[in-house]
Amino acid sequence: MTGAELQRELKKGKIRPAYLLAGEEPLLRDDALAAIRAAVLDGSADDFNLDRLEGAKTSGDALRDAVRALPVMAQRRLVILVDPETARGNTGKELAAALAEVVGELASQQETVLVVTASKVDKRLAWVKAFGDPAAMIPCDPPKGAKAVVSFVNAEAKRQNVVLDSGAAEMLGERIGPQLLMLRQEITKVALLAGEGETVSSRHVEASTSHLAEDSIWDLMDAIGDGRSALALMLLSRMAGKGAAEQAVLGALAAHFRKLARVHSGGNVAGPPFVVKKLQRQARRFRGTRLMHCLEAIHATDTALKGASAMPPEMALERLVIGLSG
Repeated sequence: MTGAELQRELKKGKIRPAYLLAGEEPLLRDDALAAIRAAVLDGSADDFNLDRLEGAKTSGDALRDAVRALPVMAQRRLVILVDPETARGNTGKELAAALAEVVGELASQQETVLVVTASKVDKRLAWVKAFGDPAAMIPCDPPKGAKAVVSFVNAEAKRQNVVLDSGAAEMLGERIGPQLLMLRQEITKVALLAGEGETVSSRHVEASTSHLAEDSIWDLMDAIGDGRSALALMLLSRMAGKGAAEQAVLGALAAHFRKLARVHSGGNVAGPPFVVKKLQRQARRFRGTRLMHCLEAIHATDTALKGASAMPPEMALERLVIGLSG
């Protein structure tokens, strides 16, 4: 069952006895859990009807007791078990056995709903298999590939009642990458930039996301132009630590190198005088056809990041920066 299918079921009033939210994307797990919690508790007192258990600290008996308790002055109670796969040794075995047991028990009642969240699960295990109908497993993995990221952007924009113009979703996906929380925040921000009720264009996206890499791109370009690959890699790592996705950094590099190419060939570049002077100074560091070779390397890396290569995105970008610095 997908997250969208879960939302549709809950809106229709269908609540399953148990859910497994499995995957490495915390935003998807959190969204699914929030929707289930709202549907199950329906405003009832959390103090009495909500138990949250940590997998590494929960015994099989503790899970059984929590699941078998009855709701207090409410129709249902909710039990949340977080990361059962972190339980080790005999405790882990007992908890896994209890999980398989209680998920089966819950199928015949309507008083308690169990939600298990886990970043990774082994689908061969009995407790994972127990989440078949009438229970459900909701995959919560980050989107893979550009199309999946754009699909999330369009769905999230629809959820926020934001209208995206042609190309806006693709640009957001390219600049942010598969970082769903950041994509959600950027959609909110770019909608404010466009104005209430206005369609968000690529121009709005470009203006809204420019901060992701622009603040550090000058230092990175100085290091690349001087051939200081070690410093360039350190600056690249620092940009990633600030939340800049690989595609955002790559887009900033591409835009910057295109400006350098125009300056190098005698063309004009719009911007404040101090920015133009910095571009002219950096352009002088690139001789002959080096700028064109750099743009070709950036294009090849862009193709790789969009799925043409099995290389991890961060490694592809690091290799590009080393090559540009050579």
